[in-house]
Amino acid sequence: MEVDDCIIVGAGPAGLTAAIYLARYHLSIRMFDCGTSRASWIPTSHNHAGFPDGIHGEELLDRMREQAAKYGARREPKRVTDLAKDGDTFIVTCDDETYRARSVLLATGVVNNRPEGIDEQLHDEALSRGLIRYCPVCDGYEVTDKRVGVIGTGEHGTAEAQFLRGYTADLTLISPHGDHDLSDECSAALDDAGIVRVAGPCGGFAIAGDKFEVETSQGRMEFDSIYPALGSVVRSGLAKSCSAEVTDKDCIIVGAHMETSVPGLFAAGDVVLGLDQISHAMGQAGVAATTIRNHLAEEKPLRR
Repeated sequence: MEVDDCIIVGAGPAGLTAAIYLARYHLSIRMFDCGTSRASWIPTSHNHAGFPDGIHGEELLDRMREQAAKYGARREPKRVTDLAKDGDTFIVTCDDETYRARSVLLATGVVNNRPEGIDEQLHDEALSRGLIRYCPVCDGYEVTDKRVGVIGTGEHGTAEAQFLRGYTADLTLISPHGDHDLSDECSAALDDAGIVRVAGPCGGFAIAGDKFEVETSQGRMEFDSIYPALGSVVRSGLAKSCSAEVTDKDCIIVGAHMETSVPGLFAAGDVVLGLDQISHAMGQAGVAATTIRNHLAEEKPLRR
């Protein structure tokens, strides 16, 4: 069976950056893409350096795919279902197919939790129009002085609302279910910031013109943008199946050079504890790819 130098799992900004680096190192690589990168959700990214007028997430991915393909990176539309290590070789399983590699890079990312009961088509339209947003670090600037709702509670909801307070004073924290679950410290912080709290249940979502409507215990409310602060699912299952260490929140633990606790297994991007930013993911991928190249060269010199 053919053994690749490296298999990359995930084809978002981290996976594609690694593919570009590794292909340009003249290594044999294979990248599996199940098509669920969060970057594709971005209507327009305005904080990615080099694009002063912004760039759509899917366009950015298209450009990166084209660049990786130019140097010979193989991208296959498959979902990896299992990962194991057999001696010095990794076995990567895609349903009933298996592949082998000398090293593996996991760039599987995370999935944001959506508000319960929201229609998928409505969600996607609202997302494309900036009526639903998930990353205040990325696009808080775009809601400057606008009316913003944050769906969430507890420490996580409080932290997101406090962050957004740097952009607008018109903020409402909406509980996703019943009453808010707030400590005295969170309540005091919200009071100090002048952030309104409204109890749930939260539902009845709708788009009305250029506003997003939400049904709450205090009636129907409309906002310029809604931020769900409901956490996310870290896609680290493959790392765990290969016995790599993860945090108590399921983020993959890596060293300074992005290698996991399993030699030869690397991780980069949102699946690693970090900033959840494209630029950060790309930087991690560059470090991981270069380390992979150097490790492989130690095993067998890479010469033309």
